[in-house]
Amino acid sequence: MALEIDYSGKRVVVTGSGAGIGRSIAVMFAQAGADVVIFDKREDKVQETVEQINASGGGSAFPVIGDAREEGQIEKMFDEAVELLGGIDVGINNIGMLGPQGTASLIDMDESKWRDVLEQNLLVTALSIKAEAKHMKEIDGGVIINVSSGETTRPSPFLAGYGAAKAGINHLTETAAVELGPMGIRVIAIAPGTTLTETVADFFDEERISAIKQSNPLKRLNDLEDLGYLAVFLASDFAKNITGQLFLADAGAYLSRERPQSIS
Repeated sequence: MALEIDYSGKRVVVTGSGAGIGRSIAVMFAQAGADVVIFDKREDKVQETVEQINASGGGSAFPVIGDAREEGQIEKMFDEAVELLGGIDVGINNIGMLGPQGTASLIDMDESKWRDVLEQNLLVTALSIKAEAKHMKEIDGGVIINVSSGETTRPSPFLAGYGAAKAGINHLTETAAVELGPMGIRVIAIAPGTTLTETVADFFDEERISAIKQSNPLKRLNDLEDLGYLAVFLASDFAKNITGQLFLADAGAYLSRERPQSIS
């Protein structure tokens, strides 16, 4: 008998899914049959993702547009997602970025820079978990997956704020797993290594990308699909006994001695 992962009838919300890793994860869940809410502040990108999913068959996609950093918006957006889907079985918390002030040395990280990077990574993830758990406990379970970063596994010069915020997400994942487990809610973190998003392609030239590839055991970067496959597996019943864990998807970069500057 062939094994397959079927999400038909499942309801999935992916935050920050207008593009990049979030879009890839949303597309992958829809291909497996799930109905997916595309949750982002960029209306044009949301519509692109919705149209891509709805044109390709499988599950359906629905837009929820808003800025998660505005007070009260996260809860409002998840309430809207529940109205569209009828509930939430899986929540993928992918909002998080370096932001315009995220790359600086520690000595240059002033209070506004710290607030910026902590808010858009750690705080938004914490409030998303709260909103998801509120709805999942009503159906006696669900799965929450937080997108962390490979930067949490090593020193990150000029990315101290980002690395610290993402490391906070790792700890938050463990704590949430303990608190929410009795409600039937599993909580997991995935930590991408350098991933070939549009941002990475714009930020690094071919020489730098080649150097990053050569520095890890598998001699490659993450393709966007790699994170989608991992999320679909971890949210499935094949992983039903897993919670509170961090899963690195970094081509073995954590094991490497040479660690050139990266973004993940």
